[in-house]
Amino acid sequence: MPTKKKILLVDDSKTVLMMEQMILNKAAYELVIANDGRQAIAKANDEHPDLILMDVMMPEMGGFEACAKLRSGEATRGIPIIMVTTRGEAESIEKGYASGCSDYITKPIDGMELLSKLKNYLGE
Repeated sequence: MPTKKKILLVDDSKTVLMMEQMILNKAAYELVIANDGRQAIAKANDEHPDLILMDVMMPEMGGFEACAKLRSGEATRGIPIIMVTTRGEAESIEKGYASGCSDYITKPIDGMELLSKLKNYLGE
């Protein structure tokens, strides 16, 4: 039996995490949860996810800063990071890509768009 791909979900909103879990559980991924950027970095180093879904606006450390730190880490620099945020204006999208994200999705999340991007990045 093939091993499940591991996805790190990073968001401080329980509602968003629940929605992401509902979308992704259908696809049978192993899910790891972090509630802010600091936790995301620690869990990415410990868990070695295949992909990270990262919110932007979070306490402690936001998504752009966490993304940049993940990109500078030896063990985490190659992990695809998809920003998932309400910040859809051009300036935020540019900042996301400048911080090293692989892709950018705005909330509310379109489940089909999210699954399509995941399959693309995970080579499924």
